[in-house]
Amino acid sequence: MGHCLENGTGDDVLISMQTDGSDLMSVREPLLEKRPLNTTSQTAIVGAKLCSIESLDYEIVENDLFKEDWRTRKRVQIFQYVCLKWSLALLVGLLTGLVGFFNNFAVENIAGFKLLLTNDLMLKERYHAAFVAYAGCNLLLATAAAALCAYIAPAAAGSGIPEVKAYLNGVDSHSILAPSTLLVKIFGSIFGVSAGFVLGKEGPMVHTGACIASMLGQGGSRKYHLTWRCLRYFKNDRDRRDLITCGAAAGVAAAFRAPVGGVLFTLEEATSWWRNALLWRTFFTNAVVAVVLRSLIVYCRGGKCGLFGKGGLIMFDLSSTVSTYSTSDLVAVIIIGVIGGILGALYNHLVGKILRKYSIINEKGAAFKIMHTMIISLLTSCCSYGIPWLARCTPCPPGLEDRCPTAGRSGNFKNFQCPPGHYNDLASLFLNTNEDAIRNLFTGNTGNEFDISTLVLFFIAVYCLGLVTYGIAVPSGLFIPVILAGASFGRLLGTILSPICSLDPALFALFGAASLLGGTMRMTVSVCIILLELTNDLLMLPLVMLVLLISKSVADNINIGVYDLIIQMKGLPFLVAHAEPYMRHLVAGDVVSGPLITFTGVEKVGNIMQILKTTRHHGFPVINELPFCEAPELCGLVLRSHLIVLLKGKRFTKEKVLTGVGEVFKKFGSFDFAKAGPGKGMKLEELDISVDEMEMYVDLHPITNKSPYTVVETMSLAKAALLFRELGLRHLCVVPKTPGRPPVIGVLTRHDFMREHILRLFPHFNRQKKRNEEQT
Repeated sequence: MGHCLENGTGDDVLISMQTDGSDLMSVREPLLEKRPLNTTSQTAIVGAKLCSIESLDYEIVENDLFKEDWRTRKRVQIFQYVCLKWSLALLVGLLTGLVGFFNNFAVENIAGFKLLLTNDLMLKERYHAAFVAYAGCNLLLATAAAALCAYIAPAAAGSGIPEVKAYLNGVDSHSILAPSTLLVKIFGSIFGVSAGFVLGKEGPMVHTGACIASMLGQGGSRKYHLTWRCLRYFKNDRDRRDLITCGAAAGVAAAFRAPVGGVLFTLEEATSWWRNALLWRTFFTNAVVAVVLRSLIVYCRGGKCGLFGKGGLIMFDLSSTVSTYSTSDLVAVIIIGVIGGILGALYNHLVGKILRKYSIINEKGAAFKIMHTMIISLLTSCCSYGIPWLARCTPCPPGLEDRCPTAGRSGNFKNFQCPPGHYNDLASLFLNTNEDAIRNLFTGNTGNEFDISTLVLFFIAVYCLGLVTYGIAVPSGLFIPVILAGASFGRLLGTILSPICSLDPALFALFGAASLLGGTMRMTVSVCIILLELTNDLLMLPLVMLVLLISKSVADNINIGVYDLIIQMKGLPFLVAHAEPYMRHLVAGDVVSGPLITFTGVEKVGNIMQILKTTRHHGFPVINELPFCEAPELCGLVLRSHLIVLLKGKRFTKEKVLTGVGEVFKKFGSFDFAKAGPGKGMKLEELDISVDEMEMYVDLHPITNKSPYTVVETMSLAKAALLFRELGLRHLCVVPKTPGRPPVIGVLTRHDFMREHILRLFPHFNRQKKRNEEQT
């Protein structure tokens, strides 16, 4: 079945165990009375398909082998391990910075060529040819991006931030961070943004940084013959998770040129687990990204990078605008915050509705996904080229430093179909790259450059196009569409309120972008710092904080954030930071599924093989029994992958005796039990155990984690859920409260904390919730 999320019960195979494995079950009485089977779904949507997934092992397995390895490890090896962590952080920063620059370099040159060609034909009054060239280029680029996603890496479509967030929460699906996903994410994002879609490359850059970190953290890719033996120290999910956190932060830094904002983004939104050492490494990675980008941008300023110059990596300087504000300005900011919260919540609601409709198209196959993308591309081209015809030509303002009308592909004053000395303000927004359109909206001290009707039309078009574009088979981020819509409605309110407000309309565009970001993504600190790093206007910090707090508070009372919504829709088993209210009325023992499968400290090889074949558990409690102890006691927990490696070595004995860690060290090293990358681990089918060996015994003590996390059965389920999430666990043993009972009564895993499982066991909680909702 491939990857499968374990639930501590093996519910997909329990029925077969009860029918086909009766001989096995009669060998030893189960330690847990018969409980309901956990039959809830264990699959999630990855790309456009349902895929089985599993949890990650963030817990350090402290078995005898691990302890002996650390005792014998020399100082130089420990120093190499520490240096490897920092070296990989450096590599992640370098590669992510280079990829971020390459993305922008490619987009600016491809989109620039398309826009220059369209502009030249417009100047020659060949309007139909200009539309054919513009729409044709967009269609070609969109088809290429969709084909890459549909046929090579479906998991590369969309933002990627929800998947990265789920991975850092402990949910694993190897295709999310596969090398093919990385490749398609880079080139699909370039083609998609260049095609003129209302989407951004900022979300995909977060996913790209995580993919780069994942490939380095697992020692390369065996499938593509890119492996590095020097990375053998990096063989556990905890170190890989830390590196992927650095990669996600580096992606934000590369997308926005906001290194501090990138660190705060991962801390506030992406990660479920944090520590000070990780903060330092993430900060170091982002500093490397900032240096790489700065060096390459300085190099390109001399015109050595084609059309890449003032455009590209987005940076909007608002520091020259007047930054003093009055009471009327504060009232206007509060109004923007409220409106932004409502619009953001509406945006999330509509995104959910549209994605459900798009899933019907995605299920029909790659050809339908490509056709769907082509239709959205034609719609976007018609809007971008057709709507500016509704605007009237405006005379160029006198005394401008910039050329009017604009001669090149970017700029505030597009000529479009206007006579000399005039410009079309709608064309200045539509016939530009998304970053240049934001730059035009954020440009200060330009008076009434954009008419009110222009801002209304642009806001409606961008808001709607952003909704219908997200979900197509193209790498697409939500940051830029939301910033575009927010900046346009903010500038609209600033223009309307200009007679009573002293702030520049460009600052209102900033507040509008902040309010809509807060309303959709529900982030405050990280968005605030990202916007301040983008605009270089520290004096606006109090007002940006105010508008973010208001918009998030308003939106939180309506629905959840967009990334959490997408995680729910994909079916990813995400553990939230707070426990559900009904969990406080339950205890850990209430949701444990069964029957429980255990091993003795010295187990028969045949029993191990039978259990591994008939269950999909990834962890098994190990119980010490006579003659090794006076009464049954919990020795610890052993992992499936470790059992397979131990059986492969065939260190068996004819009698039921202890062999000790020394015997295991003769055959194995610590790296033999290290976690392999996706698809690289040893499989049960590879074992060749003879009939005689099935009757022999093997000592499990050396590979048993003798310090597993345990909770008493009477612990509140809410408390156990928070413990499980905060420690990044995969298995949590439940032990009895009273003596005289078996030493362990069950194992809780991620799946046992899922809402659908708990409400299936206790449906009255669901009915009670519905009654409360009806009353309110």
